[in-house]
Amino acid sequence: MKFSRAADQVVFEDYMLALEQHEARVAALDEQLAAVAAQDPYREPVAHLRCFRGIDTVTALSLAAELHDVRRFPTAPALMAYLGLVPSEHSSGEHRRRGGITKTGNRHVRRLLIETAWHYRHKPAVGVRLAKRRRGQPPQVIARADRAQQRLCTQYRRLVGKSKHHNTIVVAIARMLIGYVWETLREAQPS
Repeated sequence: MKFSRAADQVVFEDYMLALEQHEARVAALDEQLAAVAAQDPYREPVAHLRCFRGIDTVTALSLAAELHDVRRFPTAPALMAYLGLVPSEHSSGEHRRRGGITKTGNRHVRRLLIETAWHYRHKPAVGVRLAKRRRGQPPQVIARADRAQQRLCTQYRRLVGKSKHHNTIVVAIARMLIGYVWETLREAQPS
C-alpha cells in the first residue's frame, strides 16, 4: 500500500515489519513444538490426539504436557471435575440448584478443550488435513475419534434443538470430549 503522506507510510511500514517479525517468531515456535512433539514421551500421545477433529500438534502437545499422567484420574468424570467442566451446585435441604461450571483446575486445558469443542458444530467429516494426521495411527484410536465426532456433533445439534445457549452447548461438548481424550491418553501412556 502507498500513502500520500510520508508519516502514514512510515507508520504503516513499521506495523508491517512488526507483523512479519511476529509471524516469523510464531512459525519458529511451531517448528520447535513440532520437534518436541516428535520425541518421547510425547510422540505417541500427541499422534493419537491429533486423530481428533480440532486437535493438531500444538493443542495435542499442550494437553499431553498439562495433563501429564492421566492415570492419576481414576475416571473421566474425575478429570472433568479437575478441569472445572462440571456444574456447580448450591444445595440446601431438599432443594438442589445447579449453577455454571466450577472453573476450578487448569484454565489453559479448559480453554483448549472449549476451543476444540467449537469444531464439533459442523457435520461429521474427515477432511484432507485430518486424514493426513490420521495416517499410520492405530485403528482403535481412529475409531474412537470417529465415534467422538459422531456423538459430539449429534449432541451439539440436539442441544441447539433444545434452544440452549451456544456457550453452554460448547462447554457441554468440551466436557464430553475430555472423556475421549482421557481414554486416548490412558492407552497411549505406558504402564
